[in-house]
Amino acid sequence: MSPAPSTSVLHRVRDWLPAQVDGRVRVLAWLSFVAEVLIIGTGGAVRLTGSGLGCPTWPRCTPDSIVNTPEMGIHGVIEFGNRTLTGLVGILALAVVVLVWRMRRTRPVLFVLSLIVLGGIVVQALVGGVTVLTGLNPFIVGFHYIASVSIVAVCAAFLVLMDRPAGPRERAVPGWLAGLVHATSGVLALTIVFGVLTTGAGPHSGDAAAGRNGFDAEILEHVHAWPGYALFVLTAAIVVASWRLRLPVRRWATLLLAIELVQIAVGLYQARNGLPEIAVGTHMVLASLTAATMTAVVLGLKRPVSAPVVEPVERSASTSR
Repeated sequence: MSPAPSTSVLHRVRDWLPAQVDGRVRVLAWLSFVAEVLIIGTGGAVRLTGSGLGCPTWPRCTPDSIVNTPEMGIHGVIEFGNRTLTGLVGILALAVVVLVWRMRRTRPVLFVLSLIVLGGIVVQALVGGVTVLTGLNPFIVGFHYIASVSIVAVCAAFLVLMDRPAGPRERAVPGWLAGLVHATSGVLALTIVFGVLTTGAGPHSGDAAAGRNGFDAEILEHVHAWPGYALFVLTAAIVVASWRLRLPVRRWATLLLAIELVQIAVGLYQARNGLPEIAVGTHMVLASLTAATMTAVVLGLKRPVSAPVVEPVERSASTSR
């Protein structure tokens, strides 16, 4: 008796899914990462162009229309475009989950990371709705951004780990350097948080009617800069040490330092030129790339555990005589 058609289709689909990381997984994982970074840029454009309430309600764009209408002008186009990109980001994340389904036991970390990204996107869509319904509350907007940066970091972790062997890992650097890297990642997190608070106190609210968080933006600019400079100094120390000791994290650490240098330059430019929109948007995107690169540095602290060397039984027996 032949198998049911539905069962046969399921078997064919299962056989089509990769049992190990291949070109399909790599391409979709990279597309997902790029889309996550891109949506931070478009989300920034929504706020920086004053289009935060271009679609004044959620989940519809207006009470009577799912899409933006001509009467809503460019602000409606920008806001609805960002919402549409959220759908694309979700499709890419779902595709990655499907592609690693057969690896959920052999590569459980990759499967879990893909689920975190997909779940994070769903949560982000809901938070985006709350953001609109609360009239662009600056604290919710800030949380929305931090969550987006976190998802970018998880995507980066997937990219780093997908080409590394599965199994237990051991530290590949001295303990003091591992501690320095973890401390530096904490300083990066602090820098991003103060950056969000600074933006929430600044002029780019996303809509003329949106409120600000009530903090002094000028003071926060300086407070935000302090951990930023500390981050650069700590990263420079990691770069010098990792190159002197020829450690595996040295190239990622060097890239991290380069991104931070550009980030500092953009930050100084925007602070001294009245916070131009393009500079603020660039600063936001660079922060997500900094978090992604820091993730790669942290993951580079460990390597696969080397298989123990076991002498042949015959040799061991002859040695014992």
